[in-house]
Amino acid sequence: MNFMDIKQISPDQVVFFQYHFITLNLTIVFTWAVMVLLVIGSWLVTRRLSTGQKISAWQNILEILVSGIQDQISEISRQRATRYMPFIGTLFVFIAACNLLTVVPGYESPTASLSTTAALAICVFISVPLFGIAQKGLGSYLKQYIQPTVFMLPFNIMGELSRTLALAVRLFGNIMSGSKIVAILLAIIPFVFPVILQLLGLLTGLIQAYIFAVLAMVYIASATQIQEHSDTKTDTKKDDNQ
Repeated sequence: MNFMDIKQISPDQVVFFQYHFITLNLTIVFTWAVMVLLVIGSWLVTRRLSTGQKISAWQNILEILVSGIQDQISEISRQRATRYMPFIGTLFVFIAACNLLTVVPGYESPTASLSTTAALAICVFISVPLFGIAQKGLGSYLKQYIQPTVFMLPFNIMGELSRTLALAVRLFGNIMSGSKIVAILLAIIPFVFPVILQLLGLLTGLIQAYIFAVLAMVYIASATQIQEHSDTKTDTKKDDNQ
């Protein structure tokens, strides 16, 4: 069962339920479905965690996933991974789950909607100054926007906005175009490539989740590293004056 017509480019265009001014489209419905699935799955996997040598297969998979994400965060940021793990890990798991569930008939990934990817990108946009201010303080964080001169302020702000827009459009474009290409090819040759195309779609969805999480971590790490560089220069000047 498919809710979307091949001419429709986004699940936003499919109204699932409407009552007066209340409208639920497929993006909202499947986003909540993914969140409910992740909450129930997390509870089932973590309710019987063991610290002994004999652990369940699900706990083993969970530990591999968490260790892998922590290693990636530490490698990119050169900082403690525990500080960023809840945010970056949630981004990766949510986007990966949205994309991998495309194997379910009738399901449309919420990440094929620009509204979903824009919301995720805005979360990253807000998290960058929050992490920077929490780590370095408000004054030290804001100072980076007038580096190397105060005339760079509008360009630095435009840079922040443009990379947020690129983050949203990149994920939306890749997932939406990938699903349309698969739908077109399946309509033309339905008995030749279905399994191969589904596997390629899963791989692409997983890679896109990884890229989004890595870029989010790079943006956060770049803000803190710039501050650390500024602090190093300040300390050097103080040493020279002494």
